[in-house]
Amino acid sequence: MGRVRASRVGIGSTVRPLLPACADVFAALNCPIIERVGAVPPDPGSRFQVDNAGTAVDNMRSIGASQVAPIACLAKKECAVTLTKSRARRTCLRLGLCCALAATMSVLALAQTAPVYKVDASWPKLPLPNKWTFGGVTGLTVDSEDVVWVAQRPAVDDTEDYATFDPPKASCCVPSESILAFDPEGNLLHAWSDPDVTGEQHMLLVDQKGQVWVGSDTFRIYTKEGKLLQTMPRTPRTGGGRGGRLRGQETPFPASIELIVGAIEGADFDEPAREVYLTDSYLGGRILVFDMDTLQFKRGWGAYGKPLGEISLEPRQPLVDPTKTVNAPNKDFVSHITIAVSRDGIVYAADRRADRIQTFTKQGKFLNEYFVAPETLDRGSAGGMAFSADPAQRFLFVSDIMNNVVWQLNRADMKVLGSFGYAGRNAGGFHWLHMIATDSQGNIYTGEVDTGRRIQKFVLQP
Repeated sequence: MGRVRASRVGIGSTVRPLLPACADVFAALNCPIIERVGAVPPDPGSRFQVDNAGTAVDNMRSIGASQVAPIACLAKKECAVTLTKSRARRTCLRLGLCCALAATMSVLALAQTAPVYKVDASWPKLPLPNKWTFGGVTGLTVDSEDVVWVAQRPAVDDTEDYATFDPPKASCCVPSESILAFDPEGNLLHAWSDPDVTGEQHMLLVDQKGQVWVGSDTFRIYTKEGKLLQTMPRTPRTGGGRGGRLRGQETPFPASIELIVGAIEGADFDEPAREVYLTDSYLGGRILVFDMDTLQFKRGWGAYGKPLGEISLEPRQPLVDPTKTVNAPNKDFVSHITIAVSRDGIVYAADRRADRIQTFTKQGKFLNEYFVAPETLDRGSAGGMAFSADPAQRFLFVSDIMNNVVWQLNRADMKVLGSFGYAGRNAGGFHWLHMIATDSQGNIYTGEVDTGRRIQKFVLQP
């Protein structure tokens, strides 16, 4: 290609970093590169490289990747240069296509590599005050200020309850409050319980207003200090009572009922739309969408996007039955459904006991089904879900209560890229891994139940 003098440049003195490996891809593909441009005043009509002073760069091939920004001509319909129009357009088009290819190759390469995490054994700061100890973690979320909120079963067993006796048998422990919150350094910020909710709580969210949504037999909404603000309507509790999570299946209610039945299993916000997505435990699990402000029902569906009224009333079987009588995916959700809504509008529903994740549009149209460790029996592999912190949310993290690992999935194709963790009691290991959440820095938090009863922080490595 001959020497070129450009009459205009689109970005003035702006410098945009070269995409990783972009220069190498240009060279490998023998892409045309502008070798010389003259003095070029800022103008949005064309796309050529400039240095950080706004002066056109001489001899582009000699400039390092950190100094030169490839700028595709494809953003505008034409590139105005002092060449013939046809040659300018061909040059710009080829340059734009090469850079687009380089960008695509770079993104694909990054997406195929699982991020690396290191456990922070110093987080949270222990011991807890007031002779408290952790119970089983049944809710975990990170708010907009990176405060980590925990819902737990506030109980101690007969190997830890020594401080509850009169006189105490030992210095520890007594049950803690059911809702705890920690700052990024691990300091305890909040601790409270609702005295009217005496049973188990399950699921926890914090909205952009700072309101804390605590799940149990319904959603109750609190201030950060624990003042009750609002309660989501639900069906009457079978046998009466108030507050705690209901484990048994409540009947008789039609599958199409537009209220919470049983207990809340999972939930996520779509705050731009002012909607909250939740899953209840009724009939193996249903997806229900409510208005965040009025708490009124808007829509709902079951597995494969079927209408609520078509959900089967029959008992569920797992994906793979040890008796070998069931060897195909169940046509309905099986058990313990969690839900997550991505920024690009995809709704993910994890059916834990069926080892699968189904995806939907926000209106409930079924998109696809993916399996995670499908050989897993008993409680299943597809538990809680959390997205990576990057704007594209390239990775989906899945907590596995049976294999005691965090699965790392490439969200573009939902292939498993790797995992971390192991079955164990030391830092970085898990026993009954239950909950998972991510903060704005890309760090991962986990919570365990049964005798695991702890939260851990895994720091994203450079």
